[in-house]
Amino acid sequence: MNTRRALLDALAADDGPVSGPALAESLGVSRAAVWNAVEGLREEGFAVESTPAGYVAPDDPGYSGAGIAFGLDAPYSVEYRDRIASTNERARELAGAGATDVAVVADQQTGSRGRLDREWVAPSGGVWLSTLTRPDVPTARAPLFTLAAAVATTDAAREAGVDAQIKWPNDVLVGGGASEEGDDDADATGRGGRKLAGILTEMEGEADRVGWLVVGVGVNANLDPETLPAGATSLSAERGEPVDRRRFAATLLERFAELTESPEALDRVLPAWRERASTLGRRVRVEAADGVIEGTAVDVVEPGALVVDTDAGRRRVHAGDCEHLRDAA
Repeated sequence: MNTRRALLDALAADDGPVSGPALAESLGVSRAAVWNAVEGLREEGFAVESTPAGYVAPDDPGYSGAGIAFGLDAPYSVEYRDRIASTNERARELAGAGATDVAVVADQQTGSRGRLDREWVAPSGGVWLSTLTRPDVPTARAPLFTLAAAVATTDAAREAGVDAQIKWPNDVLVGGGASEEGDDDADATGRGGRKLAGILTEMEGEADRVGWLVVGVGVNANLDPETLPAGATSLSAERGEPVDRRRFAATLLERFAELTESPEALDRVLPAWRERASTLGRRVRVEAADGVIEGTAVDVVEPGALVVDTDAGRRRVHAGDCEHLRDAA
């Protein structure tokens, strides 16, 4: 796989065909290894063209491990599966084996789940991925990685032409803003919009330091909303045409890596989250462990707590189910 990725990078760096001997010399491998790499890429869906002058980079890499890794500006190796029970589960297995900086991507999940073990429909056509990292940060800052994933997913959706927003703590929605108060989907679900994506974070570590962190992201990409749970939507439904899943996944991974690459980068997560949030300024009802909190959401502070102004004073909520309410007439 390393030779295949290096070959793709070499082809992408050149405007025209590159001969087999030139590739072999630049990569430090035999001409037979170049030929084997080309054939392997073709089997994975890369249309590497052969011309009398040499090989030409494919115009449209497919949705595969090599396809997502092609040109990826993020420090992750990509493990791709056509079908898997859960990308988070596989990432945890890799963590147990000592791996790090891996993105597990699947075309279809058969045993996926959301927060609180809720059902998550993950058929072929979505973007289902999990990142495994070992960040050198205190355990208390781990929730920032969930917020960073929400920002990254929202940015990838917007780049794809879908005006997504974030609802605390980890849902990416479309619609349901102030101009859509009558949105039936928002009223029916209490989500404040049509759900496009969800995030599930798992970790292991000591009291003061993260050991490993797995952030799973599920995005309804090229799916028919009629096959999804009530109140859900997809990128293709909102755009009116399919999205390039390979480009979407790469954008998400690149943005996530940018936001989490260092403790200093993590300081930029909350400002970015606030700019993309649909929850702030809204009346909310949050079902927290210590009861129901109702009021106006005014801020999110480290490590991801929602600040709510209530009749009894200001409260910080670290976890819970958040429902957007209609503002009083």
